[in-house]
Amino acid sequence: MGANSHFTVALHILSRIRYEQVKKGDLSVYVTSQAIAESVNTHAVFIRRILGSLHKAGLVDVRRGNVNGGWKLTRSTQDITLLDVYDAVVDQPLQEMHHSKPNQRCSIGRGIQPTLRKYYGAAEQAFREELSRTNMETIYEETMVLAVE
Repeated sequence: MGANSHFTVALHILSRIRYEQVKKGDLSVYVTSQAIAESVNTHAVFIRRILGSLHKAGLVDVRRGNVNGGWKLTRSTQDITLLDVYDAVVDQPLQEMHHSKPNQRCSIGRGIQPTLRKYYGAAEQAFREELSRTNMETIYEETMVLAVE
């Protein structure tokens, strides 16, 4: 899976933890990576890798142990923006440049990257601004509405 799917899976993870909070009426509920993996329909190791990034960013906390272990949110979903999540799990820009330097003796090769950086940078900024306007509570609520339709 690529970086964009990591972002999507991270949003799924946080929404699943929020679901357990609401279901149990407990903001401090811990959810196992196995339960999250079953919701995402993937392997728990992959989920733990993304949870590790979310933990490093301070969005989730972990309690070790086989009995009461799991993951919980460190703050309200209203206080977690999509940009917070994106920054936690994505470490590359939306669009990348060539993997090798273009031929600098070619007119196109010399000018293509500076040209594209301008447009890619503007698109990335607009994307980041849009993500900063939405919080995880909105994602959770909209998901729940669609889940019952």
